[in-house]
Amino acid sequence: MATPTISRAAWRLTVDGLVERPYALDWSLLLQLGEHHGRTIESVHECYGSPLKPPTEAVRRVGNVTWFGIPLHVLLSLAGPLSDTAAYIWADGLDSGSFGGVAAHRYQKDLPLSKANGEEVLVVWRMNGEELSVERGGPVRLVVPGWFGTNSVKWLCRLSVQAERATGPFTTKFYNEVVPGKEAEGTMRPVWAVEVSSIICSPAPAEVIEDGDVEIWGWCWCCGDADEIAGVEVVLEVARRWSTLLWRREKGLHGSDGARC
Repeated sequence: MATPTISRAAWRLTVDGLVERPYALDWSLLLQLGEHHGRTIESVHECYGSPLKPPTEAVRRVGNVTWFGIPLHVLLSLAGPLSDTAAYIWADGLDSGSFGGVAAHRYQKDLPLSKANGEEVLVVWRMNGEELSVERGGPVRLVVPGWFGTNSVKWLCRLSVQAERATGPFTTKFYNEVVPGKEAEGTMRPVWAVEVSSIICSPAPAEVIEDGDVEIWGWCWCCGDADEIAGVEVVLEVARRWSTLLWRREKGLHGSDGARC
């Protein structure tokens, strides 16, 4: 998929679908809304990885990010979703082309209206205190804390309220996984919520360890409440037994909670 380049002056966000008042938002109006409704959150942002099988890359990308933007539900409320039919939000990015041999007019993802109405789900234009760069999805992108990064649509240009899930390739062919325990039936589910996970930061991969005591530390995280993390253990290949690590919860994260161990 090609990376689009669009100026802030030319950028527009269309909000339409099953709404009472469809409208288009430009950059100046977005900033005005930000003065009244803007908020800053810190969240864990994790890339799901390549959905191609076998994967074209096997590199983990995860980190804490500070975002500034407007809660998605504020923009939706201006349009007035029809309560008797509205169920999903389709989010379109400006990137287009082909992926995995499949043509795509737009990169399009969806999320249930119940998730879209969460205070943590933002339409953002600042990242870590700076304006969002083109490489990071600027001028404006969607951010869905607690869900894998593939759902945080870059170069956001349209939000459409719909009754059903989106039918594009990035919700049907790509970014779906087998439901655990349903392998025989082949039951699939969308790649949405981040799973409980962890990473060792020190020692670094391939680092040469000297004799003596070695400090092992890293991070673990999950979607939602960090209480889902009951404990952290590590195993050394030479010892072949699990050892419990000391850990503490990190507060202030939205959508995904984490712990240092």
